[in-house]
Amino acid sequence: MLVKTLRYGALYLGFTAVLGIGYPLAMTGLGQTLFPEQATGSLIERDDGTVLGSALLGQSFTRPEYFHGRPSYAGDGYDAASSGASNLGATSRTLVAAVTERTEAARAAAGSGAAAVPVDLVTGSGSGLDPHVSPEAARYQVSRVAAARGLPETAVHALVAKHVEGRTLGLLGEPRVNVLALNMALDALAGGAPPR
Repeated sequence: MLVKTLRYGALYLGFTAVLGIGYPLAMTGLGQTLFPEQATGSLIERDDGTVLGSALLGQSFTRPEYFHGRPSYAGDGYDAASSGASNLGATSRTLVAAVTERTEAARAAAGSGAAAVPVDLVTGSGSGLDPHVSPEAARYQVSRVAAARGLPETAVHALVAKHVEGRTLGLLGEPRVNVLALNMALDALAGGAPPR
């Protein structure tokens, strides 16, 4: 009986060492070696090394001189600890009112005669943390951003075009623009400090 208990104890300790310590360390090391940027959170830093955010998590930009991301229902907005959607259905009066209000605000900010507002500027994503907008949503904001910064619209349009990311592996997803990376490039173009 004692020998059997010792065998099971040794087996338990062996599996704990291999699966509880060795395997996680090996996977962490492999991830750090093969995918160093992703394994550390895809952080975006200033030239001085200050971390501004992650390429994987959206942030709230509300000032007119910056491109704005999608609305967020995560906590108080872009709260990674409270990721989630509004859970409001398409027939919800609350959702319709919120989208209508955002649409009117986007049109007013873009100026009179603005084209149809891209849907991703007025509706939240499923996670509430989406760091991207569609190229159409970025282009829709060009006139507001250019006017607020005193830049020619052609220069801001060129900056947006430069930051359009294609489909993953040429097949998956849709073209998109990372809002934080675009705003950092915008600050560099305008000679200002990157957003905080």
